[in-house]
Amino acid sequence: MEPTDKEEKDICVIGDRSTSDVVVRLRTQEGRDDWLYCHSTILVENCKYFADRLSENWPTCQILGSRNCVDVNCQESDFDYHVNFIRLLYVVVDGSVDDLWHGVRNALGILKVAVELECPKIVAACVKYLEAMTWEESEEEEILKIVPRMGLQAEPILARLQPVNQLAIRNIFLSAIRFATSSPPLAMNDLKSSAQEQLEYMLTEDDDAPLLIADDNIKYEVKECVKRLFSGFNNSLIHLLGGSTESLPEVGNVSVKSYLTDLSWVCQILSKLEIMRDFIEYWFDASERIVKVLELEQGSSTTEVVEIKLRAIEVTSKVLEAIAYGTVILPTAKRLQVLKLWLPFVRVTKPVIDSAMTNCEDAALLKMDGEMWQSLESSFVSIILALPSGDQAGLLTEWLQNENIRYPDLTEAFEVWCYRSKVARRRLSLLEDEHVMTQ
Repeated sequence: MEPTDKEEKDICVIGDRSTSDVVVRLRTQEGRDDWLYCHSTILVENCKYFADRLSENWPTCQILGSRNCVDVNCQESDFDYHVNFIRLLYVVVDGSVDDLWHGVRNALGILKVAVELECPKIVAACVKYLEAMTWEESEEEEILKIVPRMGLQAEPILARLQPVNQLAIRNIFLSAIRFATSSPPLAMNDLKSSAQEQLEYMLTEDDDAPLLIADDNIKYEVKECVKRLFSGFNNSLIHLLGGSTESLPEVGNVSVKSYLTDLSWVCQILSKLEIMRDFIEYWFDASERIVKVLELEQGSSTTEVVEIKLRAIEVTSKVLEAIAYGTVILPTAKRLQVLKLWLPFVRVTKPVIDSAMTNCEDAALLKMDGEMWQSLESSFVSIILALPSGDQAGLLTEWLQNENIRYPDLTEAFEVWCYRSKVARRRLSLLEDEHVMTQ
């Protein structure tokens, strides 16, 4: 009984000179010349390149005991991939064996050889493997260099890299913003932080355009999420002001610190979407309650209480920056009220925060933007200078009489006020003279 094809494959072993009837010479431009003793039945059945080279229509070179010799030229960097490819021709590659590839980079190299030498079976197996595996960034870049040139046969590999349609982006953004502004259990805080980070990234314009271009409906949904977030925050403040015996860090199921951290983050989203107005109105309406609650803990210097005050100032800094530079326009009375609430609080609280960061064992927990104090001071100065001169005088008088005169430093506002006040009569008289002359 003659052996079947399957039995013959089992008998054939690459490198077995006693049964080999063809030599594959792998040659590189650098002079490398390796001989692999192979079997024509295996090569011809599985690879079109070898089938063509070993056909009767192709001139052959007889060497070493009448064995056929097939030259394969390759780059030195691809040499090992060619060896692995030829070894795979001896393996039944039908998708049932998954441990032959030894990583993404090796599979990609074998795929490149399989495409060049026209071996559909190994191409399909490589594609299946690569499509299913996770990639490191360097591997992904290599895939993008090589795979697009391979046509439809390698297209499944690129499926995860195709641009996502806008509806899918919209849906994931809305789901993420709802989760990121919610109050999940503490065990899910890491997931929430990750969602917040990715939402900010989706809206960031860097080397690439933002992933999401928000329309009015998206902005409306974001505003609704912020509204719910503020509602929970306000309820916590009202609970504390209503005579609750709970301390500031303990109130409710969601801590005030957690709300303030979320509010600070959401400012970044609202700024990118250019919809800060509602947030600033909410913060303005809540400011008096916020300051009252924080002042109830004025004598406490625990790290958590200090951090809560720091987070409140952080949010206030972003609100005042939007007011100071015209992102949101508030009437004079509201701008003056914001200053009268937050200037004294910041004045008294900054030394407490500075002391905690210097002396507290848990100072590492008091994370903050290094430029926050400078930005806040600049916003105070800008808002003061945009007030009527009489209101400026009142605020500057209070500043000069205060023991915490060093911060915020309103020297610039004082200098501008002095100059304007000194030349005010002359300027006004010139305007009056010009008015008379034009009548």
